Amino acid sequence: MKPDTRPTRPQFSSGPCAKRPGWSLSTLENALLGRSHRSGPAKGKLHGVIDQSRTLLGIPDDYRLAIVPASDSGALEMALWSLLGERGVDVLAWESFGQGWLTDVQKQLALDDLRAITADYGDLPDLAQADFDRDVVFTWNGTTSGVRVPNADWIPEQREGLAICDATSAVFAMDVPFAKLDVVTWSWQKVLGGEAAHGMLALSPRAVERLENFVPPRPLPKIFRMTKNGKVIEALFQGATINTPSMLAVEDALDALRWAEEVGGLPALIARSEANLACLTDWVARTAWVDFLAKAPETRSCTSICLQIVDPWFLDQSQEERAAAAKKIGSLLDSEAVAFDINSYKDAPPGLRIWGGATVETDDIRALLPWLDWAFARIKAG
Repeated sequence: MKPDTRPTRPQFSSGPCAKRPGWSLSTLENALLGRSHRSGPAKGKLHGVIDQSRTLLGIPDDYRLAIVPASDSGALEMALWSLLGERGVDVLAWESFGQGWLTDVQKQLALDDLRAITADYGDLPDLAQADFDRDVVFTWNGTTSGVRVPNADWIPEQREGLAICDATSAVFAMDVPFAKLDVVTWSWQKVLGGEAAHGMLALSPRAVERLENFVPPRPLPKIFRMTKNGKVIEALFQGATINTPSMLAVEDALDALRWAEEVGGLPALIARSEANLACLTDWVARTAWVDFLAKAPETRSCTSICLQIVDPWFLDQSQEERAAAAKKIGSLLDSEAVAFDINSYKDAPPGLRIWGGATVETDDIRALLPWLDWAFARIKAG
């Protein structure tokens, strides 16, 4: 039977993600539209995003934090192109985005001293293989596999190389220890539920030292340049962005940051995400047709929660038939307006991906679960 209760908000996309509870267009009324981003008031708002993000995330005072172009991807590319090449590099990859960074380092930067430390979807690579006398590039949370690193115990306090972390689907929902990382990147469109196209870049003093003392053996596009005459451009870390930001998106980010503080700051955001994972974990434990894609419980993401279908009917089909069946489940739920955009990522194994970040209410996750059972039964029955 079709369930009676529907999620109040069916937005379960893994990016851009659900707006914060209670959001409306009225929250953007004070956006500085039609104003230069270089004006005093606009710079004040940009600086406000930087300051509030630093406070909320507990970023060390001596780390520099900037708003940069092109979302998390732009922020990470800035770091890779500007910092890599001074020493050997280890790239850890276990899903699509990590593989993308590996491809960039291998084929675009064409670094000779490169080690790829990889694993298949559902697993983590052997973190002990990472050599921090070298630079190490990794994602904290694999957005397309739902596999996260369980902690930072494998990262030494004392290291010669830089720890470069794509943390876009982790910050604001997981305990990301900035003091153990030299470069951290993210965007507003994930756990904050913000709008696309803007990235955030945090740099440790060691990363800044590298910027000022290492000249990359490659041309750098304007939007990647963080130094001038051998010194870091300090204005970049005070709200003077490289290119023109959307002040509408900035206003939205400020609203999300205010909401985060109002609900209890970072501990509350983490608790909200973990509650969403716990709700799904209880359902998976009693549901025969589905399982987590992440094999080890301690590596299961609380944001990009990836599920695989393990019913014998599904597994007996070809890869193409599995992909079609999984897509039909997502389409059916979309047509019922109970879950939007929950199909697995295009490069991931066929299945479902449900965003559990802090802006998603656990009651909406709970209301979704009977619909998942209903949709699977419908597709299986033909």
